[in-house]
Amino acid sequence: MPAPSSGEFKRRLVHASGTGLPLLYVLDFVTWRQFGYVMIAASAVAAVLEFFRLIVGLDWRIYDELTRPYEQTNLAGYALYMFSITAVALVFAPYLAVPAALMLTIGDPISGLLGTTREAGEPKRPRTLAAMFAVCLLVAVPYLVPVAGVAVGGIAAVAAALAATVADGFTPVIAGYVIDDNASIPPVAAVAGGVVLALTGAAPVIG
Repeated sequence: MPAPSSGEFKRRLVHASGTGLPLLYVLDFVTWRQFGYVMIAASAVAAVLEFFRLIVGLDWRIYDELTRPYEQTNLAGYALYMFSITAVALVFAPYLAVPAALMLTIGDPISGLLGTTREAGEPKRPRTLAAMFAVCLLVAVPYLVPVAGVAVGGIAAVAAALAATVADGFTPVIAGYVIDDNASIPPVAAVAGGVVLALTGAAPVIG
C-alpha cells in the first residue's frame, strides 16, 4: 500500500483535530445546548470562508494543500464537515449525535490513511471498510449500550457503524456533484442508530 502523500496526511490530521469539538461536551466543558451554539458558530465561520473562496475568489495557499481537485469549485470538505456535525447536534440526542460526529472525526481519517487516495465514485477496499466499521462500532457502543441496553444498544451501534462505513466507502457523484462523506457520515449514522431506538422505544431519538 503506498504511503499517503504529504497533502493527504495534512488533510487527515486536520480532520482528526476536529475531535476536539465533540470532546468539549464529552469532557463537560459545555452543556449540550452550548455545544449546539459552538457548532453553529463554527459552521458560520466555515460558510463565510467558503463564500470568500468560491464567490470572491480568495486564493490562500492552505486551500491548495487541504482541498482535493473536485472541491475547487464545490464546497470544501471542512465546511461540509462542520455543517454535518452541526446538523446532528441540533437534531439528535447526544448519545446519537456524539458517536456520529466521532465516526467522522476519528473513523474517516483512520480509514483514509489505511486506504489509498481515490477518485470520487471509487469504492474503498474491504480491509479499509472493515477498519472503518470497527472504529465506528468502538465509538458507538459506549454511548448507545448504556441508554438502550446491551441487545438494543448493540444493534443500534452496529446499524450506525454500518451506515457510516457505507457512507465512507463509496462517494457517489450525482448530476456532477460529489456527495462527500464529510456531509453524509454523521447524518446517516445518527439516523440508522435512531431508527433502531425509535422502533424499539428504547430511548428518545430527538435531542
